[in-house]
Amino acid sequence: MELSELITLYTGAWSEPDRALRQQLLERVWAEDGTYTDPTAHVAGRKELVDHIGGIFEQFPGVHCELTSGVDMHHEKLRFTFRMLLADGQPLLEGIDFGELATDGKLHRIVGFFGPLAPKP
Repeated sequence: MELSELITLYTGAWSEPDRALRQQLLERVWAEDGTYTDPTAHVAGRKELVDHIGGIFEQFPGVHCELTSGVDMHHEKLRFTFRMLLADGQPLLEGIDFGELATDGKLHRIVGFFGPLAPKP
C-alpha cells in the first residue's frame, strides 16, 4: 500500500464513529501490537486504539480528522500534521504525528504532539 493511502486510511479511522468500520480501517493499516501515544493517552494494540478513538467520539460527537500536510518518510519513520475538527467545523486541536512502520508496512507506532512548539526562551 502506498504511504499516502496508508495515512489517509489511518486518519479516516479517527473520523469514523462506527466501531466496526473503524476497526476494519485499522485492520488494514495498524499492526496488531502497535502503540499509540499522545499527551493524553498511551494505548497498546489495535483493539485498544479502536476503543480509544471511540472514547474521543463519546466526548466530541461528530469530530473528524484531516491531514494538513504531506507525509514525510525515511528509514521506515514518518511524520505528518493533522487537525481535529468538531462537528460544526470548529478546530478542536492541531498536531504532528511521528510514526514507524512494521516490517509488513503497517503502522507500528505513532507518537503525537498537540499544538505548536513554544518559542525559544
